[in-house]
Amino acid sequence: MSRLNPKKLKVTILSPTAADSPLIPRCYTLTHSDRNGDLFLTIAHEFNKKQLKGWQTRIMRDEVLAEWLKTEEVYSFQVYCQISGGIGTLKFRDKIFRKELPLVLEALRYGDQKHFLANPFLDRTQIWVHFRSKKEKYNKIEEWGIPENYRF
Repeated sequence: MSRLNPKKLKVTILSPTAADSPLIPRCYTLTHSDRNGDLFLTIAHEFNKKQLKGWQTRIMRDEVLAEWLKTEEVYSFQVYCQISGGIGTLKFRDKIFRKELPLVLEALRYGDQKHFLANPFLDRTQIWVHFRSKKEKYNKIEEWGIPENYRF
């Protein structure tokens, strides 16, 4: 069941990145507005540091970063969530990231849908989510399916 409202997703693709550009490097920076629920996705050759400097993002630390990696001949989609830092306990932050991750993955997949159409094999690559924390209990890497599971 889809949770994404496409009208709330604002996508920016920074040149020279395009749907038909090489797979690597290809990075995603996703932030949101607590005020109106809008999601802001930037797709570029590197993470959008300017987008991460906003006051809400610096305080909350609730951004999600993602990138395509290739090991030998196998591609994977790596997603990064910062559990340590920001507002709230580690347990609370971990719970929120996990609850919202399906929406995040839908937004990433939908926001770059032209790239997936140009490279259909990417829909069958593994998604690895890195929950980053200073506390070992919350510092984990988990497999979260494939992009195809998060089609809008």
